[in-house]
Amino acid sequence: MLKRASKPPRPSKPVNRQRHENLCKVCQHPDRKTIEEEFLAWKSPARIAEDWGLRDRTTLYRHAWATGLMEKRRRNVRVALESIIERGTEVDVTAAAVVQAVVAYAKINSEGRLVERSERVDLNALFEKMSKDEMLTYAETGKLPDWFEQTVGQSATVQQGEESEDEG
Repeated sequence: MLKRASKPPRPSKPVNRQRHENLCKVCQHPDRKTIEEEFLAWKSPARIAEDWGLRDRTTLYRHAWATGLMEKRRRNVRVALESIIERGTEVDVTAAAVVQAVVAYAKINSEGRLVERSERVDLNALFEKMSKDEMLTYAETGKLPDWFEQTVGQSATVQQGEESEDEG
């Protein structure tokens, strides 16, 4: 049976690479490459240890820290998210969990870094683009042109002092 536990902390001092390779059960394993690939693909370290006859997951984590696999795995977070998204139709997960995985996936660039995308719209510049008729209509009725609302979104009306239907 697999136990769920927090992963071992990062070693506090630098690892002697030669000593590690001489003593490490992963480095000496005939299927080292496959073990490392599974780790990078976010397979459970406890499951990997069990499948490949390693003592326990600590052996794998120690190897990962010593060889730089930990950082590579972190950059490969898209693989973990892809797995969640793909299994969304096969297992009992909430729609919210799948949506969160998709949103997170969309924010991760090809280097595995989270990128928060944001847009800024200069409302003053948009008002300057309005024709005299559009400006007059806005002044009399508070109605913005369709192109304006499409550019800014529904928040433009609220930002101008009107309440949205949800707030009323």
